[in-house]
Amino acid sequence: MTGQNDAVDAAVAQAFRDEWGAVVATLIRVTGDWDLAEECAQDAFALAVRTWSRDGIPARPGAWLTTAARNRAVDRIRREATGAGKLKEAARMTPNPPDPDESGVHDDRLRLIFTCCHPALAVEAQVALALRTLLGLSTAEIARAFLVSESTMSQRLVRVKRKIRAAGIPYRVPPAHLLPERTAAVLGVLYLLFNEGYSASEGDDLQRPDLASEAIRLARVLVTLMPDEPEAVGLLSLLLLQHARRGTRSGPDGELVPLEEQDRGRWDTAAITEGTTLLENVLRRRSPGPYQVQAAIAACHATAVRAEDTDWAQIAGLYAQLLRFRPGPVVELNRAVAVGMAFGPEAGLELADRVAGELVGYHLLPATRADFLRRLGRSTEAQVAYTEALELARTGAERSYLRRRLAEISPHGVSVPAPPVRRVDEPARIPEGQS
Repeated sequence: MTGQNDAVDAAVAQAFRDEWGAVVATLIRVTGDWDLAEECAQDAFALAVRTWSRDGIPARPGAWLTTAARNRAVDRIRREATGAGKLKEAARMTPNPPDPDESGVHDDRLRLIFTCCHPALAVEAQVALALRTLLGLSTAEIARAFLVSESTMSQRLVRVKRKIRAAGIPYRVPPAHLLPERTAAVLGVLYLLFNEGYSASEGDDLQRPDLASEAIRLARVLVTLMPDEPEAVGLLSLLLLQHARRGTRSGPDGELVPLEEQDRGRWDTAAITEGTTLLENVLRRRSPGPYQVQAAIAACHATAVRAEDTDWAQIAGLYAQLLRFRPGPVVELNRAVAVGMAFGPEAGLELADRVAGELVGYHLLPATRADFLRRLGRSTEAQVAYTEALELARTGAERSYLRRRLAEISPHGVSVPAPPVRRVDEPARIPEGQS
């Protein structure tokens, strides 16, 4: 029985990864109600856990889940019906062929992302809605990606769904000539999906490779679809160069391994070659953008044979260029790391302190300050900063790394236990000088 339950759990988990977006999208299309669609999809997956254990795993899990979710929606509408209009709405919810697809996007998941990114909504709203509705990221994970509290993001999602209903914004696949106006938001979705895979928001593991790999797959499809879109190529290059280090970013016990300590001989050379080739080709078009700049930063790290060969001065200059495209405190903190490596920890600390007021609760700020203070020999201040970072860090891998650093500068080398994890609202982003 245990083996059967394990198989069902694995099948449901796989179906969630593969089918969640399609099930929700179908229900949104036929009901026009985003909240109802998500709730009924959740009910369908819960029903699958119970039913598949009894009846066996269906040959087409996606079709089974879509039918179950649709039936649940019909029941809900009938139960809550207050008039003939609602009953007619329930009656219309019978299986029907999908809308004609004139988009030219043949990948189901990418097509759904384009559908979700409607230009009548603010770009941030498009990205957040796609991450939540189609890709299954939690509201908390999305909130940390946008540097806002979970409650704030929850309210934003409620407001955007309300706007969709009030304005009658249709949920359908856009034709090919309308894809470009949605591309910026689609790129943002893939970028943040990869970020959650590259550096998980919380949990024991530093990385979620399945999310990172899916983001890369979708980026490849997008480049095939839009080969003349420079930022699509830049994004694919960036993701490949970052993901090339995946096998060396964690130690045997899951602890974070900082960039300077990683075994560069184990980096994925094929991914690095592909990423740098893509970057070189797209830079020749002389149409720069933020993803291309970030790819150039990643290339500086990926092509340095040894940590001491890294051109930190060039990286600092690239971060200054990135700030013109994407001004913000997280980019400023990344630049501070690069400046500290290129021109000394005192210069980096000064820059990090300038954005301290904008990054309250963001664990990488005290972690970065602690590293600068340690290198400056200011051990007491460094201990305070490492302790603050420990209180804020969400993943076991990062907390283990910070405990090690703290123990190295603590009196008599005594290991300091991790304090209780304090729940805060902040994004999970690793400055390039650290991981």
